[in-house]
Amino acid sequence: MITLLGEAAADGRLTQDEHADRVERAFRARTLGDLAALTIDLTGPSEQPIRLDGRRAVTGVFGRDARAGRWVVPDFLPVLAIFGDVQLDLREAILTGSRTVVYATLIGGTIHLIVPDGVAVETTGTAVLTRKRIDRGARVVGRGQAVVEVRTVGFGGTIRVTSPRPRGRLGGLRRGSLPW
Repeated sequence: MITLLGEAAADGRLTQDEHADRVERAFRARTLGDLAALTIDLTGPSEQPIRLDGRRAVTGVFGRDARAGRWVVPDFLPVLAIFGDVQLDLREAILTGSRTVVYATLIGGTIHLIVPDGVAVETTGTAVLTRKRIDRGARVVGRGQAVVEVRTVGFGGTIRVTSPRPRGRLGGLRRGSLPW
């Protein structure tokens, strides 16, 4: 955020006074919306450091919908998959609180949730003829850990929760990339 403001001042898109004012407002910001408003006129939507998602529900009705990349996840997120697919990728997302509730309505569809390390997933609700597949790494809840609760109402379909796999026994090095 501050870097983008500095770049805008350096190339003349902001005066020095505007730059100083926006940097001060960035440090006083209390919400992500306050921060997002500071750069909205400086770059396109895909290049914003913080993108607020104005759409309410994520819906896959006889189709596909997805959220990925750097996006702000609200505390309560409705998700609807009716004979369609929904993918929520939280690896780069910003969780606004320590507990996020996903209200999942599922009828013959698939909801795939990808969570980063350090985020646990809890599933609650009523689902008939619905498969729930949750990686072991996403089930461990530790003290102070962020939690995504998936409250499901469903008939048929699949809810799948995965977390990034460790990169291997060599600490992420691939075959042929050893330093010796």
